[in-house]
Amino acid sequence: MSNTTKSAQAMRSARIAGVQSLYEIEISNSSSDTIMVDFLHQRWSSFNEDMGEPFQPNKTKFVCLLRGVHKEKGYLDEIISAAINKDRKFELLDVLLKSILRAATFELLREPNVPLAVIINEYVEITHTFYFDNEAGFVNGVLDAAGKTLRAQ
Repeated sequence: MSNTTKSAQAMRSARIAGVQSLYEIEISNSSSDTIMVDFLHQRWSSFNEDMGEPFQPNKTKFVCLLRGVHKEKGYLDEIISAAINKDRKFELLDVLLKSILRAATFELLREPNVPLAVIINEYVEITHTFYFDNEAGFVNGVLDAAGKTLRAQ
């Protein structure tokens, strides 16, 4: 496996771990620091086994996602709400779907060096891990709309 492929896999694993951690923070009312430290120190080995990954997720990416989403959650929610088709409401989405959209929107907003198509593809694939096609299509549409707005600025 090439270094580029390993790096991409480590980034995807960090995104998945980030989404799972954001979900856990929401449902448990734990602090982001508590979940982050727990994940960094206790869960990496079992995470790798559960995901079938033979390598460590990118810890820098993981920490950046958790801290960034925590810090900008309100603003991210505004961006997502504006990008959602009017037949659905952000407040009514389940916690996992909100976690996916927040992490992706944070990257769209704060990681301009990562191409829009890469971010959308990564989070659509993550959505497929947890949901059927309808949710993945929804995530694709929301991120496409948010990305066009954010990247045009």
